[in-house]
Amino acid sequence: MADLSVAPLNKIKAEIHVPGDKSISHRAVMIGSLANGRSIVRGFLASADCLATIACLKKLGAEIDLAGTKVEIKGSGLRGIKQTRELLDVGNSGTSIRLLSGILAGQPFLSKITGDESIQNRPMMRIVAPLREMGANIIGHSSKGNVYAPLEIHGGGLKPIAYELPVASAQVKSAVLFAGLYADGETTVIERNQARDHTERMLLHFNAAVKLQGLRTKVRGNKDFEGAEVDVPGDISSAAFFIIAALLVPNSELLIKNVGVNPTRTGIVDVLHRMGAKLEVINEQLLAEEPRADILVKTSKLKAIRIDGQIIPRIIDEIPAIAVAATQAEGRTEIVGARELRVKESDRIAAIAATLNRMGADVKELEDGLVIQGPTPLNAAEMDSYGDHRIAMSAAVAALIAEGETRIANTDCIETSFPGFNQLLNGLR
Repeated sequence: MADLSVAPLNKIKAEIHVPGDKSISHRAVMIGSLANGRSIVRGFLASADCLATIACLKKLGAEIDLAGTKVEIKGSGLRGIKQTRELLDVGNSGTSIRLLSGILAGQPFLSKITGDESIQNRPMMRIVAPLREMGANIIGHSSKGNVYAPLEIHGGGLKPIAYELPVASAQVKSAVLFAGLYADGETTVIERNQARDHTERMLLHFNAAVKLQGLRTKVRGNKDFEGAEVDVPGDISSAAFFIIAALLVPNSELLIKNVGVNPTRTGIVDVLHRMGAKLEVINEQLLAEEPRADILVKTSKLKAIRIDGQIIPRIIDEIPAIAVAATQAEGRTEIVGARELRVKESDRIAAIAATLNRMGADVKELEDGLVIQGPTPLNAAEMDSYGDHRIAMSAAVAALIAEGETRIANTDCIETSFPGFNQLLNGLR
């Protein structure tokens, strides 16, 4: 298990690139594998999570070649998935298990899929319920009204449904849409608040039979589509850590190039603008149905705000980093309506509160969020990552403005989303 030591910085003056978007990378190789013919994905995030998706697809018969950040896929169509007797292991990737379950629900054979200890403790009923409604037979470990991996999925013979998401979840939406590719008719997903729409955009880019009608997404099943070329932008969830660093470290100016600015993902920009951040989104363009831009950030004096309501799904992955910024904001920051954080790679509400309090911050847990009083000076500390990449990277950013050298244990987990994080962080010096 690797440890990470981080000393404070007195300024940041740099231009950087962050690795490809994790959500888009997952979907590009999945949809490319279901298409007919050749697909090329550039800017692919070769992280542990995305590599787990490729490994599972290969076991299912997909022909995928990875060279650095370029992926070539020889797709064999919707019916090209082959049965495997091997257990499909997604490692620590919640996206992999939930989205692949939607694909497996459409296959007329038995599949078994699981992940590490963290995955086996994450609730799966949210995807199991609609997939069962469509006709898939899914068995998992049941406890307290929920279902957990390992999952046995006997799919095929799916019927289309109209499914209203009980909570905003791109993973559930995507699982149902992927299953809908195999249903005989039109499957509709209805959202109350829009979650990430990378799956819909990617299906459009591949010319699949998908229609977007406001908060309704419809997909017609058993319609083949052709391969495509995909250019993956940098991941705004990864960029978030460096955005916060540049806001907090004195005398800083940071340009982050080619970052995905999908409107369902730019909640952090909106939140930071409300907090008074000097942050500009420039040089916008659209490639492969996904907008991207450069982000220019300068040291800023931040003010506390209340964060709640419809913006929460748009910042759910960035809340740990936002909490670090809130420790330096003037006043009382409240984050509510984010109970989803308790069932991520760690209980992120508890983990970020414990991490920042250990460094001298004033953070109180709510059942569904955090209350953070600022500004407070931070001190170096020794702490654990909780096996969670976003907690580890948030602690590293906080350490940049702490007094002394901070040591974070068990940071191998960072590889799940941000290979090269340590090198990029050290490069700021």
